[in-house]
Amino acid sequence: MSAEATNSVTPGPMPGAVSGPVTPTAPRRKARPRIDLRRLGRAALLGPTTRGRLPDAISHVVEAHRAHHPDADLEPLRHAYVLAESSHRGQMRKSGEPYITHPLAVTLILAELGAETTTLTASLLHDTVEDTDVTLDQVRDQFGEEVRFLVDGVTKLEKVDYGAAAEPETFRKMLVATGNDVRVMSIKLADRLHNMRTLGVMRPEKQERIAKVTRDVLIPLAERLGVQALKTELEDLVFAILHPEEYAHTRELIVRNAARTDDPLAEVADEVRGVLREADIQAEVLIRPRHFVSVHRVSRKRGRLRGSDFGRVLVLVNEDADCYGVLGELHTCMKPVVSEFKDFIAVPKFNLYQSLHTAVARENGQVVEVLIRTHQMHKVAEAGVVALGNPYAPAPDDPADGERVDPTRPGWLSRLLDWQEAAPDPDHFWSTLREDLAQDREITVFRPDGGTLGLPEGATCVDAAYAQYGEDAHACIGARVNGRLATLSTVLKDGDTVQLLMGQDPASEPSREWLEHAHTPAARIAIQRWLTAHPAQAESQQSEARIAEGRTALRPADVPDPDAAPEQPADRAATGHVLADLPGATVRLARCCTPVPPDGITGFAVRGGAVTVHRVECAAVARMKDGGRAEVGVRWGEAAECRVTLVAESFVRPHLLADLTEAMASEGAEIVSATVEPPTQQQVRHTYTVQLPDAGHLPALMRAMRNVAGVYDVSRAQPQPQGD
Repeated sequence: MSAEATNSVTPGPMPGAVSGPVTPTAPRRKARPRIDLRRLGRAALLGPTTRGRLPDAISHVVEAHRAHHPDADLEPLRHAYVLAESSHRGQMRKSGEPYITHPLAVTLILAELGAETTTLTASLLHDTVEDTDVTLDQVRDQFGEEVRFLVDGVTKLEKVDYGAAAEPETFRKMLVATGNDVRVMSIKLADRLHNMRTLGVMRPEKQERIAKVTRDVLIPLAERLGVQALKTELEDLVFAILHPEEYAHTRELIVRNAARTDDPLAEVADEVRGVLREADIQAEVLIRPRHFVSVHRVSRKRGRLRGSDFGRVLVLVNEDADCYGVLGELHTCMKPVVSEFKDFIAVPKFNLYQSLHTAVARENGQVVEVLIRTHQMHKVAEAGVVALGNPYAPAPDDPADGERVDPTRPGWLSRLLDWQEAAPDPDHFWSTLREDLAQDREITVFRPDGGTLGLPEGATCVDAAYAQYGEDAHACIGARVNGRLATLSTVLKDGDTVQLLMGQDPASEPSREWLEHAHTPAARIAIQRWLTAHPAQAESQQSEARIAEGRTALRPADVPDPDAAPEQPADRAATGHVLADLPGATVRLARCCTPVPPDGITGFAVRGGAVTVHRVECAAVARMKDGGRAEVGVRWGEAAECRVTLVAESFVRPHLLADLTEAMASEGAEIVSATVEPPTQQQVRHTYTVQLPDAGHLPALMRAMRNVAGVYDVSRAQPQPQGD
């Protein structure tokens, strides 16, 4: 039994209480209001009913149901009502009314939304197993497995406490129930709406607690299930409880606007009708008043409201193609506001919503928003998943053999179900769920194969990787966004094309730094779970990160610092392959450009009788020539060994330094020194000075370095402007 249920009829606003807010509309407007979920009055309970006769008490439900499903079999509803009424007989609500008025009201809400018969049957019975002697076995025997499953799902949600300490586990169960059958959540949301309408005699503190839970979780879930008619009324009810002064002010604005003599929305609607009549496009043009919270948001955004801010013009047509035809006519005959155009038909929103959004400007500067959609799109926009009927029914030629068919869920729900089992504890699940539900906008990015990924606004390439590959994304080493190389921290925009670059090593590991750029629960939980399961590797990553802080020089312990080493004699292997036209001179290769055969080289005499050898294109050469320094002829001799400086650019990943040095050693390169710069935007730059057996090994060495996972470029160090 729902603890929140109290008086089912609240005559008007009262201190600390809320009645269903009704948006005033002037009679002059030709308008179709939102699905009116506030019509339910006191259900008339007549005497005993006979089999085969529909009880008068469910006449409202039957009328609403037949409007959406004219051929529906009403026997399950009659049977369910008789069982529910007899089971709840003697139970009363806090108002003193028979308890059966509550399941009747919940069922009417769902019938208005277009729910199919199975959902309505389960709704009538949703409190019987919890509050009466009826068992799930009885429900299955009398109504079938589908109804039993729905009643069981709702019952499990009703059994949990809604106190603050219980919220994490409460909503984990709610999420699982929703994933198993979205109709369970539809019934729960309708149940909460009726209870929110009837909070009249609740203590203010309890009203506030229930309103906050509704605001934080149930309203976002209603939004994501696309049940806008239900979500908007819940928003207004919560608004009235938590912000009574602002609610009263907003109500006054709406009432004052309804009394205006001029109506820009009605004028634009008439103009749109004329344009479409001229174009011979059949369409229904309506005015959609904004609900209280929507008006409040617009008021805070724009300041003083004008007549066009209190609603939108809605155009309903028969076919998808007609939507674009209407758009073309409006943009041709009226002044469009191009920045306001959005196409949610080609790319539907995450909650199944489809519509074209545009706006037209009037001569007085007012801007009127226009929504264009088909009648079917409008039905889904209002009722979301409820309008889809039974998504689990098998096709006639594909029997389910007694097993439930997997639902076609909204993408966000599939993602939530994927990660909720991996959440390490209820508190982590709860915080992650609230963060995810707070992401009320979603973007669509495209894969190179033409597929799409739905991600929350602000998502990065890290999130895209885990959305596409799951835990295999641990091997991701980078990405290309719209054809250009991008770091995994790159924030994606709606419509971007993302190609994820995957390494070949099956033992690849995610980087701890990825957590800083992961915004989706799936990515964060997968990375955190790997780090928790591999503490040694995680510690190794932290060590590498500490090494990379600042400009860090790394070199083997037995190799002296080349910057501090004395000049080497000419017969040492490192420089013995360079011959100078200065007998007895000590020869050394300039560190600014590290020439190797067959580079063009030149030399300059420096203090102490030494000769430094530079690549001819080195900037230091021009500077020394300008300074009057005499050149010394040098040439490559027969000696094979050479020293060269290479720069490797890569994405950040664990053990990259170890893998690079191993690849270089396998090519016979001796590392003289290595410098790793601090990572920036998930990219890192390595500079290596290496000794090679001969210059012919250089191409193979550079290829081996490029083949290391995460490395996207290897090049010779560019000549620097400074000399010795």
